[in-house]
Amino acid sequence: MGQRIHFVVDPQGWCCMGLIIFVWLYNTIFIPKVILFPHYEEGNISVVAVLCYYFCSLFCIASFFRASVADPGKLPENPKIPIAEREHWELCNKCNMMRPKRSHHCSRCGHCVRRMDHHCPWINNCVGEDNHWLFLQLCFYTQILSSYTLILDFCHYYYFLPLKKENWDVFAFRHELALLRISAFMGLIILGGISRLFYTQLMGIFT
Repeated sequence: MGQRIHFVVDPQGWCCMGLIIFVWLYNTIFIPKVILFPHYEEGNISVVAVLCYYFCSLFCIASFFRASVADPGKLPENPKIPIAEREHWELCNKCNMMRPKRSHHCSRCGHCVRRMDHHCPWINNCVGEDNHWLFLQLCFYTQILSSYTLILDFCHYYYFLPLKKENWDVFAFRHELALLRISAFMGLIILGGISRLFYTQLMGIFT
């Protein structure tokens, strides 16, 4: 069963999504440029490490867009209520629509969502019954990509052999330390936040 497209018109959400895309582009461009490609050319790492980074990056951005546009479980305007389930439905005092229990009204999206967990501004979408699994995928792949980026930043200075020749890109070489410090800072912030959120989500599912 395919996911329905769900698009939220919210400038604040668009700004948050733009920031996430900027961080993703920054690391996808500079990490291979400054670390992976130079060390691969000098034989310090294998092509597998390069490909794994791009695969992680691809899975991360794909899950991000899927979670952003997937229908979280929006209730239709005239829902058909099964007779056996009528006692489990209630009236929403904000949109005056019948909804099943454990549904909530999202003021950002302007409608009720089945089993709504929360509205996430970073994906500009609600997290509900139909896209919760996509949100968990996004958290999982983001943790992998952030961890991989931090490992590469650390290994570049403390484990890999020093590069024998300068990076052909003068700007990247001269500002290498600043670029990687920014990358490490963003990686720590995102990894810390996403790990806490992912743990909270898993605990909610298990309990």
